[in-house]
Amino acid sequence: MRSARLHLPAQRGELRDRYEDGHRLHHLVWRLGPGVRVCSSAVLGGGIGPRAWLLNAQVPGGYPRLDPDRHLAEIAAAERLTGPGAGLMTAADVRGYTTGHDGGVTATVTSGLGVRGWAAAPDTGPGAPHGPGTVNIVVTVPAALSDAALVNAVATVTEAKVQALLDAGLDCSGTPTDAVCVAAGEPGPDGGEAFAGPRSRWGSRIARAVHTAVRAGARAGC
Repeated sequence: MRSARLHLPAQRGELRDRYEDGHRLHHLVWRLGPGVRVCSSAVLGGGIGPRAWLLNAQVPGGYPRLDPDRHLAEIAAAERLTGPGAGLMTAADVRGYTTGHDGGVTATVTSGLGVRGWAAAPDTGPGAPHGPGTVNIVVTVPAALSDAALVNAVATVTEAKVQALLDAGLDCSGTPTDAVCVAAGEPGPDGGEAFAGPRSRWGSRIARAVHTAVRAGARAGC
């Protein structure tokens, strides 16, 4: 039974544009509303907790700023987003985002695969340069997930991403800067769904949605 406190996260991101330093750039915004929690590796608002919005912002290649969290907060303020949120960045053209849907789960992916490789690659030393890249994945789940299930969902997203990259013919596990956000309803006294692994009810839907979106983005060369 769903908790009476459950609010469903917004399923689709809104594509917006802005001008910065002579560049026309784009970003996706999710206005989640109350009662939504996010588990994220985002540079702004990462971790687990209530989030009112999500932002996936395009930046130019060779991004020069050293304060990406502040930059994302500035973009959020310009969009009049209030309350706690999470923000991602990518050098990929956000207009080329891809989506996957399964059983109420929506995965939205921006795929910048110019610099890619394997997670367990040899150490290249500190300060090694990384060019434009980043696979950013935002997943919305119309169910309440426990803390453990939210963390489990991020692992499931990552497994499905790697499977999709391999299925698209790419010899890699991702890029050095990939990021994930999973948004789900805030659980009530029942604690929410306890599992989100790939064979669980919601985890399997997450995996299929992510696989569809990542594979489409990889094949399109976004």
